[in-house]
Amino acid sequence: MKPVLNAVQALRQVSRAWDDDIVHQLEDYIRIPAKSPMFDADWVQHGYIDTVVRNAASWVQAQKIAGLTLEIIRLEGRTPVLFFEVAPFAGAVGTNSTRTASGQTVLMYGHLDKQPEFTGWRADLGPWTPKYQDGKLYGRGAADDGYAVYASIAAIAAIQSQQVAHPRIVGLIETCEESGSFDLSAYIDALRARLGDVGLVICLDSGAGNYEQLWLTNSLRGMASGVLKVEVLTEGVHSGDASGLVPSSFRILRHLLNRLEDSRTGKLLPSAFHCEVPPERLLQAQATAAILGDEVYRRFPWAHDERIGSPSFVLPTSDDPLQALLSRTWAATLSVTGAEGLPDFKNAGNVLRPATALKLSLRLPPLVDAEQAVQQLKILLEANPPYQARVSFEEVDSATGWSAPSAPAWFEQALSNASQSSFDAPCAYIGQGGTIPLINMLSVGFPKAQMMVCGVLGPNSNAHGPNEFLHVPYAKKLTAAVAQVIAQVP
Repeated sequence: MKPVLNAVQALRQVSRAWDDDIVHQLEDYIRIPAKSPMFDADWVQHGYIDTVVRNAASWVQAQKIAGLTLEIIRLEGRTPVLFFEVAPFAGAVGTNSTRTASGQTVLMYGHLDKQPEFTGWRADLGPWTPKYQDGKLYGRGAADDGYAVYASIAAIAAIQSQQVAHPRIVGLIETCEESGSFDLSAYIDALRARLGDVGLVICLDSGAGNYEQLWLTNSLRGMASGVLKVEVLTEGVHSGDASGLVPSSFRILRHLLNRLEDSRTGKLLPSAFHCEVPPERLLQAQATAAILGDEVYRRFPWAHDERIGSPSFVLPTSDDPLQALLSRTWAATLSVTGAEGLPDFKNAGNVLRPATALKLSLRLPPLVDAEQAVQQLKILLEANPPYQARVSFEEVDSATGWSAPSAPAWFEQALSNASQSSFDAPCAYIGQGGTIPLINMLSVGFPKAQMMVCGVLGPNSNAHGPNEFLHVPYAKKLTAAVAQVIAQVP
């Protein structure tokens, strides 16, 4: 009979690893501004990305995992990846537990690049100044997603320390995820033979609905982003002289965006940007809404937060937990994430500006093809420009979303066991509004693989924004849960 991982012992071991070592490793990681290439054009010269990769590689090699080999791979002109392989582990000698080589591989994924600083950090915090307080490790990138490689190795170590068998495991840690993983497909192609027959993907780059149970991500929205630019003049002119005759480039932008979005409701108008919610996802969303209730929307830092819970409070969108969940996971939405041509207030004279540009970010439902959406978006915005203005839309990034495959009985049972053992609560399922390009890539490349997409980005962790933190107690339990799932792979 195959020995079962002792969950209490595994949690105790990974907790020691976090307390004695991993938190300190992540504090060092936070101090390094390893911004993703989209936000640091000189990333090669700065060397921060190379530094965090080398540091992680050195730590992994120092853990003395049986059967481990590791390599930093650099394809020409691309960001590096950390690739490790752990041979199948037979388990205790002299028992009936010896694992026969099934050829199945567990792929563990994470990334080491970071989002930029952003503004609004508390006075005692900063993106590159780690602070460990009340179980929360503050600073940029530890939760998204620098911890993943450390947690992955700690989970493997917990299995091996109990002499429990595990299958072949590979790790793929990239460094341009925050830029849309534009280098990842090249690495997957280059490493396809070495990846093997992937039967389970464990991605630790997602979120959690609360910190009380294991959360499995069951869908991810896609993304289409680009820059919409309107040019009216070749140079700025006196607004009193020209306004009324020369149209405002900003007003033309507003007109163009009205083709795309109902500004009153936020609904995207083209039907091609929408899809039906599959029945299985709807049932899971109903269960999640019952667990989280109004925390679905209360967890965000509303500017009118002091009114939440008062009779006068009205949520701008929907205060129905189910509808709120579906809106952030299966609805197509538009965000304006950047602007050019708008001077700051102190430099804003009475000038009719020659041009305005906005960076648009569309979140697409999981089943909408992102490439087609970009093409439709370009046609929609550039056609018949008002006032014969020069209008252009140039794609920045796109990625199709993902909806999880149906899970076999062993996987659902493994998740349930892991959540009960580590959290003393059932496993729950939640869709995420963000995009992890790797998941769709691997779903296409390995259509039979199960996807354990999870992470530490729970309430108020605020990835990409100010005061980002990693909830260490949750990370410990998640690490132990990952170990339990790997140990139950058939």
